[in-house]
Amino acid sequence: MANSSRTFSDVRNVILSAHKNTGAQDKVGFYDTWAENYEQDVALLDYRAPLLAAECVSSFFRGDREKAAVLDVACGTGLVSAHRCLFGCHVAISDCCKKETYDIVIIVGALSVGQVPLTVIRELWDVTKPGGYVCMTTRGNTDNQEYKAELEQLIRALEEEQKWSRVTVVEVEEWEKAVSEQDSGYIPGAIYLYQKS
Repeated sequence: MANSSRTFSDVRNVILSAHKNTGAQDKVGFYDTWAENYEQDVALLDYRAPLLAAECVSSFFRGDREKAAVLDVACGTGLVSAHRCLFGCHVAISDCCKKETYDIVIIVGALSVGQVPLTVIRELWDVTKPGGYVCMTTRGNTDNQEYKAELEQLIRALEEEQKWSRVTVVEVEEWEKAVSEQDSGYIPGAIYLYQKS
């Protein structure tokens, strides 16, 4: 059961721990431990990325929502999937290793320093059906600027290789409350929506 007396200071400490570079096993253990308080913590953080990403995909996806195959990568407690249900898409757990399987592939909150490596981007492309959508998000705070620049460079490289085309990129000024001493107020973030060729 989640601890109802959590404070923003508690959340700040957890988020700063999450951004540290650790091995995969340590990272999984960290998130397993955090899962109990995760949804309460991201509410205190005013973390809007899951809803914003779901709205972005929903506004462009024209396929049969009831039959759409959706892969929610690094889905945590399923916040994006919960929002996607509002827009008529059903997210199912399935074999995520098959190429060209999904109509929509979405990764929210995991593309940042200390989290998922950028090598995952080509894998997201691999599992998306031709004509399918890949939705990615990242933070724009001070600590994540280098990662964000490298992410955007890789996204552009895939576009130049004609692997996908840009549907929209949405820059969001108030992504979530700042936790680093280098930032204040809210930090920005970005949503990248691409369609596989």
